[in-house]
Amino acid sequence: MSDEKRDTAASFGGAAEDYFESAVHRESDDLRVLASWCADADRALDVATGGGHTAGAIAAAGVPNVVASDLSPEMLAVATREYPVQGALADAEDLPFADASFDAVACRIAAHHFPDPEAFVAETARVLEPGGVLAFEDNVAPADDELATFLNGVEKLRDPTHVELYSVAQWRDWFEREGLAVEAVETAAITLDFEDWTARTNVSEADKAELRRRFREAPDGAHERFSVAFDDEGDVVSFANPKALIRARKVD
Repeated sequence: MSDEKRDTAASFGGAAEDYFESAVHRESDDLRVLASWCADADRALDVATGGGHTAGAIAAAGVPNVVASDLSPEMLAVATREYPVQGALADAEDLPFADASFDAVACRIAAHHFPDPEAFVAETARVLEPGGVLAFEDNVAPADDELATFLNGVEKLRDPTHVELYSVAQWRDWFEREGLAVEAVETAAITLDFEDWTARTNVSEADKAELRRRFREAPDGAHERFSVAFDDEGDVVSFANPKALIRARKVD
């Protein structure tokens, strides 16, 4: 395991209980959409499960065998404690499962932490059986390069384990190159409270001040694109992070 991945696992492991309790991660409609896409499966894998919310939702949808995988032992301990799922310590870019092991694979709000997203896509395609479904969700970059650079910059400052947000077009290209035919794309935005967003990763006061400055001085169009809200003193209160849900199916 690389030092980068080891640091990421440690960072998330230390916040496992906080992520399990996070309303952003456990109480949104997107969770039910992903679970519904996997509902006809017999054996499903949730990659980078975090607090286990997606794996648990898939199990609740009636899938009899659900494996929750993650690089963090602490995250897996929470997921398997809270939900009727199996746990597997696994790197999203090097999955320890045989070819065609699952008829559904899910990955929710995690891929922006992967150093090699193309390897993740290839591994997902490998472990899916022909006809199997991928239920994918992540925060995504706008098509505008300047706005994408801004968003990736604030995400990286807020969380050093952040690697990069990619556009829907980029994800579609990677999926289809690995034989995963895109069937549906749903776009939305999640409104994030600035204080909660920074508290979840223990952002220092100096970095919070820098984040506030960046939001105030954001590029043209950023305030509108990300629905940035400010208080009477001009400090950021919240913003909306764009995301996409993508359903793809492995070509027979």
